[in-house]
Amino acid sequence: MHKSFIIIIIVILGCVSCQRSWNGFLLAIDDNDSLLTIDRFDRVEGRYISTGDFAALQEMSTRYPEQTRTLMEDVLGIGRVNDIEISKKFRIYFQDSTLIQLLRDVQNEFAQMDDVNDEFRAAFHRLQQYISVIHPPMVYTQVGSLDQSIVVGNNMIGICLDKYMGKDYPLYAKYYKPSQREQMTRSMIVPDVLVFYILSLYPMPNLNTPDRQVANDVHMSKIMWVVNHVLERDALTMSYVPKVEEYMHTHNQITILQLLTEVDYRDIVTVK
Repeated sequence: MHKSFIIIIIVILGCVSCQRSWNGFLLAIDDNDSLLTIDRFDRVEGRYISTGDFAALQEMSTRYPEQTRTLMEDVLGIGRVNDIEISKKFRIYFQDSTLIQLLRDVQNEFAQMDDVNDEFRAAFHRLQQYISVIHPPMVYTQVGSLDQSIVVGNNMIGICLDKYMGKDYPLYAKYYKPSQREQMTRSMIVPDVLVFYILSLYPMPNLNTPDRQVANDVHMSKIMWVVNHVLERDALTMSYVPKVEEYMHTHNQITILQLLTEVDYRDIVTVK
């Protein structure tokens, strides 16, 4: 049985209220801009779905074996990747008219992602200035079926582009509340990637106390504040982000690494 570590994230705030077992990445890759370029696995995926191109299927299995396994087994849940019928099941799955249209719309909306790549590189370089020991994650794109936003595991971060089509994308109105659609935009891709990358390295505190949820909320607020800081924009917010801002303003000797690893959640809660 395959025992690789996979975490699927649907909505950031939903993850705050549940408990998950987060393992840190085992990263050992050089820090350079080529590794900070988002890999367009979705294009190979789309080519095979649309045309049945055998070369595209080969590329999925040879160049993107882990991405393909994660997509088929964990995101879509259509079976084991070594099933001899899996490629047929994969194409059949996407023959639904809604998914066919979704696939086309994603390819049009994300025909280029230079803006996303540029923001990711700049933010990650700023993050490394504060936490020098971290290394670039391997980030790639895919198209799912509107179930997940970000998939984290095996040293990789998968972006489901179908969840970032914009708050006014017509298909979203059928499945999501207006408050959810506000977050399903292109501008949220990099914030979401960074949040769950940092969370994988600095997981939720393992507390068994009555205020465990408060501790978790504060931890997520710390991470969101850090992401806002390196993005140089207020992309993310939740209950304690303003308190983290105030704490860091009045404790300017505290480093970001200390904030994530040493600052007690009660010190944030009690900020006036």
